[in-house]
Amino acid sequence: MPGIIHVLSDAVANQIAAGEVIQRPASVVKELMENAVDAGAGSITVNIKDAGKTLIQVVDNGKGMEAGDARLCFERHATSKILEAKDLFSIHTRGFRGEAMASIAAVAEVELKTRVPGQEVGTRIRMAASECREQEEVQTSEGTNIQVKNLFFNIPARRKFLKSDPTEFRHIIQEFNQVAMAYPDLEFTLVHNDTEILRLPATNRKQRIVGILGKSINQNLLPLETETSLIKISGFIGKPEQARKSYGEQFFFANGRYIKHPYFHKAVMGAYEHILPPEHIPAYIIHFEVDPEKIDVNIHPSKTEVKFEDERAIWQMLLATVREAIGKHNLSPTLDFSREGVIDIPVLTRDTEIRTPKIDTNPDYNPFEEEDRAVGNGTRKGWNGNGWGGTDPGRAGYGTGAPAGSWEQLFDPLPPTARVENKYLQIKNKYILSPVKSGLMIIDQRRAHERILYDRIMTAKMENLGLAQESLFPESIQLNAADYQLCLEMLDSLGDMGFDIRDFGNNCLVIHGVPAGTGPVEGARILDEFIAQFKSLEGDLKQGRHEKVALAAARAAAIAHGKSLSDMEMRELVDQLFACRNPHHSPAGKPIVHILPVEDLDQLLKT
Repeated sequence: MPGIIHVLSDAVANQIAAGEVIQRPASVVKELMENAVDAGAGSITVNIKDAGKTLIQVVDNGKGMEAGDARLCFERHATSKILEAKDLFSIHTRGFRGEAMASIAAVAEVELKTRVPGQEVGTRIRMAASECREQEEVQTSEGTNIQVKNLFFNIPARRKFLKSDPTEFRHIIQEFNQVAMAYPDLEFTLVHNDTEILRLPATNRKQRIVGILGKSINQNLLPLETETSLIKISGFIGKPEQARKSYGEQFFFANGRYIKHPYFHKAVMGAYEHILPPEHIPAYIIHFEVDPEKIDVNIHPSKTEVKFEDERAIWQMLLATVREAIGKHNLSPTLDFSREGVIDIPVLTRDTEIRTPKIDTNPDYNPFEEEDRAVGNGTRKGWNGNGWGGTDPGRAGYGTGAPAGSWEQLFDPLPPTARVENKYLQIKNKYILSPVKSGLMIIDQRRAHERILYDRIMTAKMENLGLAQESLFPESIQLNAADYQLCLEMLDSLGDMGFDIRDFGNNCLVIHGVPAGTGPVEGARILDEFIAQFKSLEGDLKQGRHEKVALAAARAAAIAHGKSLSDMEMRELVDQLFACRNPHHSPAGKPIVHILPVEDLDQLLKT
């Protein structure tokens, strides 16, 4: 009977490894950029075609490779960064496993050009499906130039499951930003389809953050730094008032390596406890410098998950460090050079005469005289609907001049002719209450407005209305590269739904109009909120693309919890809600209306 156990070929083994290391074009960008950093490059250029499906090219001016090393780097577990097992516990470099180049060559066509400084010629190697197709000497610049073409050409199933070009390119931007953020002293350039997306000159940490996340974050960064024998923590956090509802501005780095660490994220969120709006996440870019022997970076192929030896102690230090930075921001005094309202304190000299201050008093003043006079006239101070004033002499605390429909008359059992005109009451600027036949109706004002706007936007889409209320003064908004690409992807869909947003180039959009009926909102605010909402919905497979765009737009423009509404606004909101096809549930399926039966009220007040 033949054996059933056999050894896989190198090509198949490399493809299996590629499934762990190379998940999408962004994975290739990450691995090649990290190799360029480890090669001592001062300048790294990433050139992308068709979101990496056609071409991924990374060019650096590092130390390059000899001909033998250039060929050997495509072998699995071939690396220049470790020699023996103990080296795994003192890793300072990024790509050390020796899997990246072999994995990339297993699923793509790769061309490598490299030259060591000081040598006259370099080496060119062409690989495809783990096979070396060509190797020769060529004239090339110092450093390394790697071109990865036709990714997953030999694994059609993997290529079929890649997302749209804009989505894949946003993942590339994310990986590019993570490497560039860790090394502000290096120059990085990102080009997509012959268009320069980002150029980041060598600079300091704060300016690199501004270059990646946008100029608007510059005034909202708070520095933090602490150093102990265990760890050094440094970087920046965002001001609480600038927190957003979506992720994207949160970065942890350990010894120059971008990492994901949910446990440490909880420490940061704990420091912001009670000062952040609900469901908001602050920006932070935090660097950890720790002894390499006290951190394990070898627990995951992508090397983004690490294990610290003293995690609990570091957690406490991080919490204290962030709290200290927030405390300094909240308590820092400001200098006010205005003299208005300032008490002038005289300067005393030897000749200044010291006098006892005199206070004028009226020994005949009777503080109760005015109230006695009011009682004698048949009036007393009380609430009259607009403030504390005169009231009915026989009914202290109730106003005779209260307008019809005021709460004074609503709760006043005496006037038999009182008629309640306003049947809506707002509670905590969040819920609208109204009496109905069966009891008390409670409406969530934000969800109600979401439903109204969602139906209106979807109707405009289906009927090709595209009606936008034009802004008198168009607003421009500067975005980071990833959010800018997201909006470019959405422009057509947003236009169909009544948004008038135009591309101005250089990561800038101009907002000329928003859907009719959304109210007087700031275009920049609504677009920023739309981006956050769409990101939160992106992984939802239950809804289609247009539904996600409409829901994100409705959430972005809906009135917030905490907004005070007038009687007219509440009435209009309720009328529009019950004109919708499904007034009882929000577009996300959450309840909008709840009826509290009279029987439940009776039970609550049962003696």
